[in-house]
Amino acid sequence: MAAAARLATRARPLARPNPGVAALVVANGCVLGRGWTAAGGRPHAEAAALAGLSPEALGAATVYVTLEPCAHQSPRGPACADLIAAARPARVVIGQIDPDPRTAGKGLARLEAARIPTTLLDDAASAHSLAGFLTRQRVGRPHVTLKLAISLDGCIALNNGTSQWITGEAARAHCHAMRARSDAILVGGGTWRSDRPRLDVRLPGLEDRSPRRVVLTQGTAPDGATAIASPQAIASLEGAHYLYVEGGAATAAAFLAADLVDELHLYRAPIVIGDGLRALGPVGLAQLSEAHGRWQLAERRQLGSDTFEAYWRKRTQS
Repeated sequence: MAAAARLATRARPLARPNPGVAALVVANGCVLGRGWTAAGGRPHAEAAALAGLSPEALGAATVYVTLEPCAHQSPRGPACADLIAAARPARVVIGQIDPDPRTAGKGLARLEAARIPTTLLDDAASAHSLAGFLTRQRVGRPHVTLKLAISLDGCIALNNGTSQWITGEAARAHCHAMRARSDAILVGGGTWRSDRPRLDVRLPGLEDRSPRRVVLTQGTAPDGATAIASPQAIASLEGAHYLYVEGGAATAAAFLAADLVDELHLYRAPIVIGDGLRALGPVGLAQLSEAHGRWQLAERRQLGSDTFEAYWRKRTQS
């Protein structure tokens, strides 16, 4: 299931508005088929993974799928629960239940009615691979990643506002890869007016993955961008499952204060700035105890001379 969840990243964000699902067909320790949701949503992961496999091979195989197979009909293709039921694998393992009311347990029920042994997990890796879809379904907004590029002493720029470049080329390339995985990218109005950032993807071969540009401002929408007046207004970004917030300090603090950050990406450069601009303003904490227990380290890696850390917000599933 962890391998399937990793494979699902290939569907992000091109599968939108469908969830980025992945499926593996495994027998006797060998992967017989694999698939992930294609650009635009079809074919679904299960259809791609099952394609071309014989009934004999499937009869001894387990299908691992990160999200409950869909149960609703579409003019673009069959319901995946029916497709798997007809294929008759030996077993099906599902990473997450589908909160979409068109499926929501119905896919699982169809597999069980077909007498195919089925196991439903609450798999953390699958949930993270589906974070944008699950967040949109459950709370009606995109999954939010906040990115901060900071010095060792927590600054994002010199006192005069100079911020290019705090981190090195490897960290900046990694950041562009994260942009390419996002549906929309957001900065504050002050950052937009002072820096006029391009907010695009400048990695060879991925230039067409540049996300939709969003500006947090009380004013009108800048050319080529969408304006929203508050962090809570991200719910109005139709079709966006993943939102990447790049700053500045006031915008980052506003999203943290509103408790809308689901993932925190820190790019830390081995430099000390001193009297510089701080990465964050007030985030609404009344006492220090409120800061503890909120974040879980998910990843740490070296990017040239810089350090990258990813933290997940600990939340109780509603």
